Amino acid sequence: MSTATNPTDSQTQVARLKIGEQEIDLPVIVGTEDEKALDISALRRETGCVTLDEGYVNTGSTISAVTFLDGEKGILRYRGYPIEQIAAECDFVETCYLLIYGKLPNEQECTEFRESIRQHTMIHEDMRSFYNGFPKDAHPMAILSSVVGALSTFYQDSLDPHDDRQVEISIHRLLAKLPTIAAYSYKKSSGQPFMYPQNQLSYCENFLRMMFALPTQDYEPDPVFVEALNLLLICHADHEQNCSTSTVRMVGSSNANLFASISAGICALWGPLHGGANEACIKMLQTIADDNCDVKKYVAMAKDKQDGFRLMGFGHRVYKNFDPRATIIKKACDKLLAKLNIDDPLFAVAQQLEKVALEDEYFIERKLYPNVDFYSGIIYRAMGLPTQMFTVMFAIGRLPGWIAHWVEMHQSPTNRIGRPRQIYNGPAVRDIVPMDQR
Repeated sequence: MSTATNPTDSQTQVARLKIGEQEIDLPVIVGTEDEKALDISALRRETGCVTLDEGYVNTGSTISAVTFLDGEKGILRYRGYPIEQIAAECDFVETCYLLIYGKLPNEQECTEFRESIRQHTMIHEDMRSFYNGFPKDAHPMAILSSVVGALSTFYQDSLDPHDDRQVEISIHRLLAKLPTIAAYSYKKSSGQPFMYPQNQLSYCENFLRMMFALPTQDYEPDPVFVEALNLLLICHADHEQNCSTSTVRMVGSSNANLFASISAGICALWGPLHGGANEACIKMLQTIADDNCDVKKYVAMAKDKQDGFRLMGFGHRVYKNFDPRATIIKKACDKLLAKLNIDDPLFAVAQQLEKVALEDEYFIERKLYPNVDFYSGIIYRAMGLPTQMFTVMFAIGRLPGWIAHWVEMHQSPTNRIGRPRQIYNGPAVRDIVPMDQR
């Protein structure tokens, strides 16, 4: 493959691909941050060939203006704004507005946006009966995806993906109702009565109250908890074309409504290799704590290539440097633990593992730094959230990113239904043998 300049446009590069005696020019698309991609949309039509890229690790599925991510340099930006600035200057609701509408809101826009979300925090009363159909030990992610999908049956007035007003109503409903749906799933598992939202509270305060308040005892959200939760949601709000976001876009490309598309994204997020990683991290810490807190033993196991044990919460598939979100969350984690002063062996194990990862040459050389899952799991545990709720919290945070990509996809003039190709390697053509001869 060679790179040549298109003679008709001195500013446009093309890659020349040779297959046997045939040659084809592939346009080179250059992004805002000088990222380069080969446009292969005409490849099959011109050559009869397709590309093969297991896991899509080298395949760009779209051109997006939502989030920029540079894993080599540890950079994450929402709509051009560094995550560090957003975490310092904005709250989660402002971040939602930024991701979905492409700009930071002015005072009036922000006020109207908050007020609209407050008007939609309750779910339909008939939906409360759904929770009675789930077993007590049902995973909250299963409940979350089911109830979100069912929203399309209760709000049939806002399902058209091509009607801007209906889409906006669905967006506000989802942002408002997902914390309520999530809190109800926790109350179901604990056998406690559901707590209605209180719209005078902030987004994070309202959620924490629905989680921990009781009819017999109100709950006053701790400001440190509120601050930490706000930061966690911001840091999880979007992360480019990850598994769940790609799922939302894929399902949405069929013109499925927003509720159905988000429900599919929740299912994708559930996996332990994706959003379930923070839950898996806490389970790993518990395993080490139960084994006399023998951190050295498990570090040695992680270094042993012949051992199947894997340290969860360290390193990242995309970030080959320190995860910028982890830097933000670590500060909130340290502040929270210092205030609470909890005597929990898991926290002691976590601090020892963190020290090893930051000082041990094995981890430094491989850039296996503590990631956002490591710190978020610790914070959620310190808040009193059960382990099964960790991935639910991830879903609440990731919701605006999913919505932003779903909207962007539908607004794109080049949008097409997602339909990956494959290379078939099964049996060649063959005839059916009669039953008595098999």
